Amino acid sequence: MSDQSDTTTQPDPDTVPGIPDAESLEPTKRTIAILGANGDLAKRLLIPGLGEVVDAARDISLQIIGAARTPQPNEEWRATVRASLEDAGIGARTVDALVSTTEFIPTDASDPDELRALLDACTGSPILYIALPPSAGRKVAEALAQIDLPDDLLIAIEKPFGDDLADAQALNAALADVVPEERLWRIDHFLGNATVLGMLGLRFGNRLLEAGWNAEQIEKVEILYDEELGLEGRAAFYDQTGALRDMLQSHLLMVLALTAMERPDAVTPTDVHDRIAEVLGAVRLWKDDPSTARRARYTEGRVGDRLFPSYVDEPDVDASRETETLAQLLLQVDTPRWQGVPFVLRSGKGIGDPRREVAVHFRRSAAPTGLDAPDGHADTVLRMSLKGGAVHLDLIVTGADDVDGLRRVELEADPGAATLSAYAQVLAGLLQENTLLSVRGDIAEQCWRIVTPVVTAWAAGETPLEEYEAGSAGPTDW
Repeated sequence: MSDQSDTTTQPDPDTVPGIPDAESLEPTKRTIAILGANGDLAKRLLIPGLGEVVDAARDISLQIIGAARTPQPNEEWRATVRASLEDAGIGARTVDALVSTTEFIPTDASDPDELRALLDACTGSPILYIALPPSAGRKVAEALAQIDLPDDLLIAIEKPFGDDLADAQALNAALADVVPEERLWRIDHFLGNATVLGMLGLRFGNRLLEAGWNAEQIEKVEILYDEELGLEGRAAFYDQTGALRDMLQSHLLMVLALTAMERPDAVTPTDVHDRIAEVLGAVRLWKDDPSTARRARYTEGRVGDRLFPSYVDEPDVDASRETETLAQLLLQVDTPRWQGVPFVLRSGKGIGDPRREVAVHFRRSAAPTGLDAPDGHADTVLRMSLKGGAVHLDLIVTGADDVDGLRRVELEADPGAATLSAYAQVLAGLLQENTLLSVRGDIAEQCWRIVTPVVTAWAAGETPLEEYEAGSAGPTDW
């Protein structure tokens, strides 16, 4: 039986202190030069996200320059930008303004002279957006270190931040030779998710939750992001990445950090990042055992009305890589607050009825003698959706007509849709020069440190690669 109530005020992700608010952006003229502009990410996410921000902040002046090694006529590039914006539902005035000023400049991103020419073409304060693989990102940084750069240059770089810990450290070192940390944005769009944005307000704005947010009251925390989707044309990227690197190493560890960190003195980039780095430094595999991590990949099956082939039969997949499409980590946080509480992180593709949520399981209370618990008596669970931001609280109460019996009810609150998409929220922070939603360099390295033992064990074949039918919930014994 379910009761629903929306009487509890939930934090609005558009108004949480310190979160970039697109409507408050300064009317600064900026130019964003996109390295890797001919890639899927730029067309599908980056350009529409920029359009959203400009649409929401009418007084911002933005020029987009596309850059890639392969030349592209300006007319063709403008048509690409227009189609990308219109497909995302961006307003006609914004579309016309962005298309009228955009241009494409063929650029070898590893050539210092060509990068200088690209920056010289920027008519506004320049932002160099690196939407390239990690190995190419380091080459860009090394080339930039050889030329004089504008004092107001900002650099943004897309995840993944390196291919492993050593690579992330080398990338960070190369970037540090070019710009200071406060002028560098490591882009993880998951930080713009409504639930992630609202986590600070939910945790620290409610005494009821704050008082019980510890190992004494909480038994387990699950951070889950399963998807019905398959490869969707991204096999070339995904087969070299897998679920662990694509989702858990970055997105879900950042959600864990916001769930488990201590209260910051203020919601400022420095204070929040310090707390995130602090808690991630205390995260390790459960009992330091890589075998507690699990991996699997889907076999042929039906997800909704779609028939998925086995992963190994997907186009552009190399079966010998043993790439996982489902990964699960069991972690512990060695702080007094969380001692002994397991954190389960999981993400997979081709999952039927997928769960996308942070689920905080509170310890069961012993009912007094005389209160009859029903079969399947559930714990109190707080669920925060990672798709839409709704908050659910499962409680155990007595029945209206049976004061001796216990039943489960569900309270639900939905803060409503955010003004901007997750990607646009992060881009708004970039354009506003607010690094709150950027991933600081030491935090990126901590995320790699946490998963390194698992990466090593899987590469050595020490963990079996299990299978699950596409459309199922995963392996039956997970």
